[in-house]
Amino acid sequence: MAPLLGGETLQERSKGKDVRQSNIVAAKAVAAAIRTSLGPRGMDKLMQLPSGEVLISNDGATILSKMNVLHPAAKMLVECSQSQDIEAGDGTTSVVVLAGALLDACGGLLNKGIHPAMIASSFYKAAEACTSILKQTAAKQIELSDRDSLVYAVQTCLSSKVVSQNSDLLAPIAVDSVLNLLGDNPEEATNVDLRDIRMVEQLGGTVDDTELVRGLVFDKGSTKTAGGPSQIENAKIALIQFCLSAPKTDMDNNVVVSDYAAMDRILRDERKYILDLCKKIKKSGANVVLIQKSILRDAYNELSLHFLAKMGILVVTDVERTDVEFVCRTLGCTPVPHVDSLSPEKLGTAAHVGDVVLPGSGHKVVKFVGVSNPGHTSTVLLRGSNDLVLAEANRSVHDAQCVVRSLVKQRYLIAGGGAAETEASLRLRELALETTGLDSHCFKAYADALEVIPYTLAENAGLKPIDIVTELRKAHAEGIVGAGIDVKKGRISDMYEMNVIQPLLVTTSAIKLATETVCMILKVDDLIVVM
Repeated sequence: MAPLLGGETLQERSKGKDVRQSNIVAAKAVAAAIRTSLGPRGMDKLMQLPSGEVLISNDGATILSKMNVLHPAAKMLVECSQSQDIEAGDGTTSVVVLAGALLDACGGLLNKGIHPAMIASSFYKAAEACTSILKQTAAKQIELSDRDSLVYAVQTCLSSKVVSQNSDLLAPIAVDSVLNLLGDNPEEATNVDLRDIRMVEQLGGTVDDTELVRGLVFDKGSTKTAGGPSQIENAKIALIQFCLSAPKTDMDNNVVVSDYAAMDRILRDERKYILDLCKKIKKSGANVVLIQKSILRDAYNELSLHFLAKMGILVVTDVERTDVEFVCRTLGCTPVPHVDSLSPEKLGTAAHVGDVVLPGSGHKVVKFVGVSNPGHTSTVLLRGSNDLVLAEANRSVHDAQCVVRSLVKQRYLIAGGGAAETEASLRLRELALETTGLDSHCFKAYADALEVIPYTLAENAGLKPIDIVTELRKAHAEGIVGAGIDVKKGRISDMYEMNVIQPLLVTTSAIKLATETVCMILKVDDLIVVM
């Protein structure tokens, strides 16, 4: 057996280094692509999809989900952004920019010869330290009854969106739509399901015409023939899942009629069958009928609409199968699969149901107001001058609602404008000086990487980033926890005084997710393609 050479060390394969370097470069390229869209002065991206559709967005998760990313490491950053979108709803650009900066820091540490496993371990410790530092020193606890603070947090979120000039209108709508879901005891809520908020988009008018409807809105007018009602007071609403048309067999068939008498008899029976259905609906006490969309046969025909109009019943057709649960929870009605099971206790109620003509487009929608709303739901009627603005307004309002949801989950607010990241960076540097060994090097690199957020905010606002970040460090060293970048005036200001605030969950979630993604990329040393 050959003797072991003294002082021999394990030499890492060159392939591992190359793969790691390739992964870092690919992931950094994704971060660089959306870095310019961070902050209130960030740029918007115009995307042309394969279908030829055009999309304008400033939201990191939306941009990355539409990008056709091929490299597996870069895909991890896309998924990281989507995780942030699910967890916090906001900060989807920040999390990717932060991950890019951390990967850059890793490059420097790897070049010093520090082992990837050691870097990953230290980064996890640094992320834990940052989240506890922010919660203990920078965060302020709030109550959900403090509506003004919630509105300020939402306005901070909307300040970087395409619809930022409409934030004074959209912020209260987003806050109220989420608070409506919490019911009578908002202080006991720990989470909110945003699927209980229905977003109805209507082309025409401007974003300023957007409104929160305490009830229900269908995006089309009522279906009526001559003489049918278009407004109903004290409505009793039936949601029917059976068809108001002549019955059909289950398989294709042809009926050959040889004489006019037989044809008259068929038509007479058909008319009698539909009239019986309409009479049973009238007998139940319903004066508004919602008809579920049918695929196999006509859900209604001209004859049934004529009879219902004569009986003074307002009809709304083509209710989607997916909307049935939401409609029932809002109106307090029960879907009726067969006419024989239609009874007064299965009806919902509303103070007023009627067609409303929207200003700016002349389009009609059906509005249900004064509903019992046992399921605590909300409806937002969005308006916009074109499809691009409407789609972006929808995404922006959803992000704003996610901010309120973050505050329901974790009731802490911190300063925006890069203040939280600078505070965490400063405290982490102090911790690095007290720590010994490789952790100290890694903590310092992590602290430097955190400053990419204020640096990018300043860069995108056309300020001198190095001067601004240096001034920001100085303000935090002097104990001004809320000091951040005021991009409108181009200087450092106290963000708490300016009401530029955001949920703690947005920042801590971004730090944790970015760290996890970076550590995962670091630990990969080979790429195996399975064909």
